[in-house]
Amino acid sequence: MSDRLTGIEVFVKASRLGSLSAAARAMGMSPAMAARHLNMLEDRLGVTLLQRTTRRLVLTEAGADYLERAEPLLTELAEAEAGMAARTVAVEGLLRISAPAAFGARHLAGLVTAFARLHPALTIELGLNDRYVDLIEEGWDMAIRIGRLPDSGLIARRLAPVRLSLCASPAWLVANGTPRSLADLARVDCLGYTLSPHTGVTHWSFGRDGGIRAPIRCVLRVNSGEMLVQAAIAGQGMVYLPRFLTADALDDGRLVAVTLDMPLMDPGAIHAVTHPSRRPAAKTRAWIDFLARQVAAISAPW
Repeated sequence: MSDRLTGIEVFVKASRLGSLSAAARAMGMSPAMAARHLNMLEDRLGVTLLQRTTRRLVLTEAGADYLERAEPLLTELAEAEAGMAARTVAVEGLLRISAPAAFGARHLAGLVTAFARLHPALTIELGLNDRYVDLIEEGWDMAIRIGRLPDSGLIARRLAPVRLSLCASPAWLVANGTPRSLADLARVDCLGYTLSPHTGVTHWSFGRDGGIRAPIRCVLRVNSGEMLVQAAIAGQGMVYLPRFLTADALDDGRLVAVTLDMPLMDPGAIHAVTHPSRRPAAKTRAWIDFLARQVAAISAPW
């Protein structure tokens, strides 16, 4: 295919410049090589495109027809290549971002707005969903993933550590007493996150590696971390959730941290993941760089 395109380009340039030697100079090749590409093109088409004399080239009837068809194709190809090159440097087009629902609603709205203001040629689609999305199959440019990442072949950038918090409202602790051990979780009201294997509805994981599983008495099962925070603040029970969801309530006293006889689990980190490409689009690179700076600035309380 490359030889075919080179032959077409030699023919078009020679037609416009008036000689094979001029076409060769323009393309950075020898006149003999230019003549070889033109001969190969004519052999493949089975027609003579250019009549060569010692002083000039003359288009044949077939050559004039082929030039009319081939020249726009080369122009379109050049424009397509220029467009692809521009995508590696220009922050524009549609940027599709997937993120966990609670994290996205709480922390990404302002960041997406600020990024959009920096890049007015960009359109942003933010998909908030706690299910695992397939970036390639579903057409997402990047995703934010929380926890320990499996070996997926995707490119991951660590944004911030994640810390869990075990907490309840002051009123609930006064009414029910403060749990002191893992065994206490089987007798107090716990609020479980249905989508987590570690802070779910039957067991909660403790120890840095999550190897200790403590049975809980779950009185509310929810698939939204944000809803669980609100239920805990309202005094419905204890929650075991990432600090990026509970930090504000812990800071202002609406929730109180509880310490048991076993360390809380270390769930991993917040990551930006994207396609395994050596040349990610400028829009994706710019967003991830921006996101990394912003998350580093706001994540200290987590």
